[in-house]
Amino acid sequence: MNRQHRVIGISLALAFAAFSAAAFGNTGQVTQLSGTLSVRKADGSIRILSQRSQVENGDTINTERDSYAQIKFTDGAQITLKPNTAVKIENFKYTEEKPEDDSFLYRLVKGGLRAVTGLVGKRSKEKYQLETATATVGIRGTTFSADDCVNNRDQSADCRRLDPAVYIGVADGEVVVSNGQGELGLTAGQFGLISANQRPLFLSTDPGLQFTPPATFIQSVMAGAVVNAGRSLECVITR
Repeated sequence: MNRQHRVIGISLALAFAAFSAAAFGNTGQVTQLSGTLSVRKADGSIRILSQRSQVENGDTINTERDSYAQIKFTDGAQITLKPNTAVKIENFKYTEEKPEDDSFLYRLVKGGLRAVTGLVGKRSKEKYQLETATATVGIRGTTFSADDCVNNRDQSADCRRLDPAVYIGVADGEVVVSNGQGELGLTAGQFGLISANQRPLFLSTDPGLQFTPPATFIQSVMAGAVVNAGRSLECVITR
């Protein structure tokens, strides 16, 4: 494949292999996928993504039923999406030598995710934020989960047995969740409930929101393998 073909679009996966991460300094990449993952671009177009597909600012990423996807960003951050989840990447910016320009802002539109913060979250904590239906999540360098049981009740059996709220769990580090009614700090092993019209609440027990990707997905994540290691199978949906 010649240089011209690499540049003009359908060989995006090969471009990832050929260029260093710095060439895509303000983006992420689909590193693991089980099921169907799509993206709505800022211009309204919709694409079906595959492993090695690029994720950009303004993208809204969507998993379908029984689908899991992991996105890795160039600062080392990772987000893993549960089924029936939509996440919008509002603004991600990372340049190794310019910490003053750091930014990682994203929004959980519906569903649930697990996040591991990268260098932006470690060196510029105040510039890493997750927006949800009921609160903003700020971090102190951490691994955490967020599940929206406000907008996802019809598609989640777990959510139907819980109060409509956003549920936050912390596996490592610390997060601060805040809304118009107040804020709450959570540390490793703690859980919180955030509804729209009251202060964030501490939960004494795990709310039991399941995170059960297929064994092959877990194994490939642990091994750092890319199951679909060939060229990207990304395609555009036309109407």
